[in-house]
Amino acid sequence: MDFYDVINNRRTIRDFESDDIPMEVIERIVDAAMKAPSNDHLRDWEYIVIKDKNVMAKVLDVDTIPRDFSDEEMNELAKAWNLNDIDQFNAYKLAVPKQYRMLYEANALVIPIFKEKVDILHPADISHLNVFASIWCSIENFLLASTYEGLGCSLRIALAKEMENAIKVLNIPKGYFIPCFLGLGKPKKDAKLCKQKEINTKNRIHYNKF
Repeated sequence: MDFYDVINNRRTIRDFESDDIPMEVIERIVDAAMKAPSNDHLRDWEYIVIKDKNVMAKVLDVDTIPRDFSDEEMNELAKAWNLNDIDQFNAYKLAVPKQYRMLYEANALVIPIFKEKVDILHPADISHLNVFASIWCSIENFLLASTYEGLGCSLRIALAKEMENAIKVLNIPKGYFIPCFLGLGKPKKDAKLCKQKEINTKNRIHYNKF
């Protein structure tokens, strides 16, 4: 698979086979993640890999993570979130009810973390968000490397209560921040995928001025 094949084949996966992923494969993926651009040149990110289902269950035992959603609840959510685009609505309709399963049923629950050097939730200026932007470069490498390995990832942004619970369950030292939870596994053959928005790239490129 060449580079552009990886880019084109990367999709969010929420349905996984039960196949085990060897640790050496996960280590290759994390190694790729650690080679991403770093705002301070230190690449001081860390990744927690959880395969123990009991630990997964404790990390995900938070009432903010949906375990199911009725059509009526989805319609109410669409109104609250102004989901007026049909493709966007269908994507949320597929994703929201699977927020728990797409993490718990993955072969590994992976949690990237970084040390908070400033309060990124209350930044004094935009440069205080550099460390947050930096780890997302690392996470993107993780997603692309997973695709190259024939694997798939689900992703959930960690809400405050979810981050607090994970920090407690995993004994993460004070001062660390969790940007997201990642489910890593082998995609099911019939895994349902969201319809991608078709973008004409030429219409998004501006030369010399807008």
